[in-house]
Amino acid sequence: MNTQLKKGVLELCVLEMLRTQDHYGYELVAKISRSIAISEGTIYPLLRRLQNEGYLSTYLKESSEGPPRKYYRLTPHGEEKRKEYLQDWRALVSGVEKIIGGHSE
Repeated sequence: MNTQLKKGVLELCVLEMLRTQDHYGYELVAKISRSIAISEGTIYPLLRRLQNEGYLSTYLKESSEGPPRKYYRLTPHGEEKRKEYLQDWRALVSGVEKIIGGHSE
């Protein structure tokens, strides 16, 4: 998949995954990787940027498997952004489908 396209889609995926449940970074990588090929090197800068923009907050939680884990939580500002991205995504997919829907190779 095209890298630039993937980066934009990942932002929506992360915000959507955090809509109903907090997650730590590696957990997000593992879950997203089931559907889209990504690496930890892709997700952590994205999480940091989303946090800096006020879309995510973080907290530490003890882990039985090692050091405390940093969990990410969607903020109210992040929820607004998620809804905006989702609306944009649906409009984009609909528009692209209108263009390519009748074309097959």
